[in-house]
Amino acid sequence: MITFIDLFAGIGGFRLAFESVGAKCVFSAEIDKHACATYKANFGDDPYCDVSQLDPMDMPDFDILCAGFPCQPFSIAGERKGFSDTRGTLFFDIKRIIRAKQPKAFILENVKGLTSHDKGNTLKVILETLTKKLDYKVFYKVLNSADYGVPQNRERIYIIGFRDKSIEFEFPPPLEKRVDLNTILDSDLRGSQISQTAKFNVINNLKNHKKFNEIKDNPLLLAYEIRKSRATFRYDSLAPTLTAKMGTGGNNVPVLVNQMRKLTTRECLRIQGFPDSFWIKPNKAQSYKQIGNSVSVPVVVGLAKGITQLLKI
Repeated sequence: MITFIDLFAGIGGFRLAFESVGAKCVFSAEIDKHACATYKANFGDDPYCDVSQLDPMDMPDFDILCAGFPCQPFSIAGERKGFSDTRGTLFFDIKRIIRAKQPKAFILENVKGLTSHDKGNTLKVILETLTKKLDYKVFYKVLNSADYGVPQNRERIYIIGFRDKSIEFEFPPPLEKRVDLNTILDSDLRGSQISQTAKFNVINNLKNHKKFNEIKDNPLLLAYEIRKSRATFRYDSLAPTLTAKMGTGGNNVPVLVNQMRKLTTRECLRIQGFPDSFWIKPNKAQSYKQIGNSVSVPVVVGLAKGITQLLKI
């Protein structure tokens, strides 16, 4: 059986994807205690661990390293400090583990902004480290989650490497049809979910937006996202990119125009491709943050299929 480790595991998006194609997780690591609680509730393992303090010799052997390493140092939503940010240096802990354990393959995920950070020099350092210093054959590409069965514009770079340099990896082609946002919405909300009604100041700001009257009656229940005082509208029935900042306040959670309410955590999980059987604390700030930090599961499923099939040959 093909085995993998789940670094910077979050709530387990990589694990769900790789387990769905028959791989076995043998080690997990995550430092956020709230994400660890969600991870443990769904997988039974407590991944609490600081990757920077890991001794690779204490880790089990594995075939694939999975790591959605912290994206804030490279994100346009952050300050883009890159390797000058202590979170950015965690890439070099990935390097340290790969060098020590020599897995057959790895898959790394980060924000699209990594490609342009420091005029492309940051990505160049990462690729040269993986190819020249670690001697892996590397493939990378920016993929949009909207092309793989989830109703969200979410562009992320995926970097995949193989120890066997004879391997040729192909990224999965986009699906022919995108999924609409209205396919994941709950039409009937009761009980605690009533608290998801958008705050007065959010509603007021939106009603004063010059394009509000053009979309308020749209039957597709289009979403918009409030960022500071600016509203960004989506007309293509896709949700905006879910971000970790959803956990910092109600204004950062996408709101449904027709119903004047925030998306629930369950709806946000669906937008990331998680099954309804996945447990998370409903409609809590930390839960929104965890979902915004996650990978889109269907995208990783497609990549996991390709990687594991090549390793079985």
